[in-house]
Amino acid sequence: MKKVQIYTDGACSGNPGPGGWAAILICDGKEKEISGREADTTNNRMEILAVVRGLEALKSTDLKIEIYSDSSYLVNAVNQNWLVNWQKNGWKTASKDPVKNKDLWQKIIELNTRYSPTYIKVKGHADNRYNNRCDELAVAESKAFLKS
Repeated sequence: MKKVQIYTDGACSGNPGPGGWAAILICDGKEKEISGREADTTNNRMEILAVVRGLEALKSTDLKIEIYSDSSYLVNAVNQNWLVNWQKNGWKTASKDPVKNKDLWQKIIELNTRYSPTYIKVKGHADNRYNNRCDELAVAESKAFLKS
């Protein structure tokens, strides 16, 4: 079984505002960078979308996948069963508010079911070159709106 590492990050200029997401997929010593943007979004939405797009870029399901993110919100939602609880509670948070980005969380659930990835929290803006590169790509995508 091949191992794939997916590093992800999201950025937003203003919150909400123009945003960008990025992912780096690493397999067998090869790296692939992907990124994109949305005109009016939030940082959390971009963090989640980076994972969605990274998993959607895979061509096989017979993979051992590790997802690296500096978003505590994203990693905790999966690893601490927030997603499971939100579903059980009719997509309401513990404080009974509607869960934001429900559409993307539902896509994460679908992709997690297909791929069974492991989510790993990394420290943002530290010494992880892949996290730093994802940040550069995501910020560049969010700033692209300012140039147009």
